[in-house]
Amino acid sequence: MLNSISAAAGRLLISEPFMMDPNFKRSVILLTEYSVDGAMGFVLNHQSDYLLGDILPDVSYSELPVYEGGPVAKNTLHFIHRCPEKISGGIEIWDNVYWGGDFEEVKELINNYQLNDNEIKFFTGYSGWTQGQLDDELVEDTWIVANSFQADMLFNNDQNLWREVVKSLGNRYAHIANFPENPSLN
Repeated sequence: MLNSISAAAGRLLISEPFMMDPNFKRSVILLTEYSVDGAMGFVLNHQSDYLLGDILPDVSYSELPVYEGGPVAKNTLHFIHRCPEKISGGIEIWDNVYWGGDFEEVKELINNYQLNDNEIKFFTGYSGWTQGQLDDELVEDTWIVANSFQADMLFNNDQNLWREVVKSLGNRYAHIANFPENPSLN
């Protein structure tokens, strides 16, 4: 087993470099739930072709990007944020990182230009695992678990997030960041 850190809500899952599943290729996932019943999280670095205004016509500020949170329930909209003083009802899943909250407050804040993309991140769908499924994938070294990261990374729109998170894990993993996406092209 490559990684000895166990999965838990508020931790990151980093896909192994050669994962071919297009839903999770070079993915960084924030786990929002983890229990014996299963796990749930959001892919942080797969930006969709949509902006928030494309999905929610009743918000005037349409420039906020929307990410593909995962292949489950793609017709749902979720969000994480780091502004509990503006959005009530969120669940703290990491140090000053919250999942969900009062969506009417969110829409009002967006319409009044009081939220920006370094405070909130939206997702269509989510990533989900049934009982024992994620644990099996961890044993197979499909994922690396990170329990130490900067919250700024979560709200970063950088397409190189996977590489940056892998490098932040230290020398033991840094070489993985330079692996080609398709080793047959090397």
